[in-house]
Amino acid sequence: MSANSDLDRYYYRNVFGICAVEFSWGLGLPVVIESTFLQLFLKNMGASSLAIGLIPFFFFIGLSVFALLSSYMTENMSLKRYAVILLHVISGVMLLLIGISLFIFGQSTYFLVIFFCCYATFSILIGMTLPVWWNYLLKILSAERSVSGLAFMLIAQNVAKLAGSIYIVHFVDRYAFSVQHSAGIFMAIGIVFSLGSLFFFLTKESPQVQSVPTDKGLSFFQYVRESIEHVRQNRNFLNFLAGDADLYVIITIISFYANYATTYRGVAPALAAGAFVACIYAGAICTNILLGPLKLFSLKGKYVFAKTASLSATLLLIVFGTTWSFLLASFLLGIGRGTRMLVYAPAVKKLSGLFDSTRYFAVAPIITLPLSAALPLLCGKYLDRFQGLGGTSYRIVFMVAFGLILISLGFILKTDFSLGSDQPNKVPTE
Repeated sequence: MSANSDLDRYYYRNVFGICAVEFSWGLGLPVVIESTFLQLFLKNMGASSLAIGLIPFFFFIGLSVFALLSSYMTENMSLKRYAVILLHVISGVMLLLIGISLFIFGQSTYFLVIFFCCYATFSILIGMTLPVWWNYLLKILSAERSVSGLAFMLIAQNVAKLAGSIYIVHFVDRYAFSVQHSAGIFMAIGIVFSLGSLFFFLTKESPQVQSVPTDKGLSFFQYVRESIEHVRQNRNFLNFLAGDADLYVIITIISFYANYATTYRGVAPALAAGAFVACIYAGAICTNILLGPLKLFSLKGKYVFAKTASLSATLLLIVFGTTWSFLLASFLLGIGRGTRMLVYAPAVKKLSGLFDSTRYFAVAPIITLPLSAALPLLCGKYLDRFQGLGGTSYRIVFMVAFGLILISLGFILKTDFSLGSDQPNKVPTE
């Protein structure tokens, strides 16, 4: 029996397992990652715009700096399920600690310090999780059915995100970021994340066969140098990374545009905290359905489609300032973000040409770190410094974002998606 046939035998079992995990996580992601709730919550706790900019900063530092550590620790593991579960569970524990500390210290400087420490640790753990998780998903799904499997997973995640976002509207409208109820939210999310991750035990994993033998005698720093050099020589992959960098532009937009809407455009905080995010996830669900099971467009076509949606959203934020324009922009941002989430992992694996592409998933955020870390901090600092410009300061940020997304589109058009292994689940022969 071929490797792909064996994977297809357990396709529905594996898809159910990863869907259950991502549904559990989807319920809490609107609060803790790429969240309008989190920026408004911190503003209510007395945090500055610069401090709010630390959220995506910590997140991208975690994604970039620590990803290679988990890649190094797991690359020679034939079975990676336990590593994936452990990293997911501990990540949930960090959010539980945020809730407990908020309950104990309330709205105080002590809480803000603990919050940023816990969130930084959470970001590090997510950074360590993602390369192993992405590789694991592509390890338990055949090359032919990986996009459809990931689409079902992301639909489950985004349906849960949508439900979580709708609840946030109710929560903010009723409790207005009260300390007690906010603490309960963080504690509940931490528990759901940790327990929901146990659904990974339902998935079926086969022992890994290396396409490229690895030297177990390499030190961590030798491994880092070797991995970076391996990726650096893949010029086509570098073009792809430049084309994929608009992800960080979109996340930066999401980190600030709710404050713009509530402060300068008269949008109700409850609407911005919940409905904006709900529209983002509704857009993601639509694109997951259209581009997943229906298999519309090639990999390059999917990326062009995503960037067209993101450019349209940014243009709406620049030109208009009505409630409906914010909701439509949120929907389009969801299409762009959702499409990228769907095709990123298959694209990385294809362009790497490797059976185990963990190191590519780990090195990629390191290369893009200067943009991912600097952009939200620079935007936060700029918005603090030029408050006197009012809403114009935000529109200038959106104009810069539009230009960066346009540049990324050029690099995607330059990327040759026909290169790489057409059958990445097969071990190449010498």
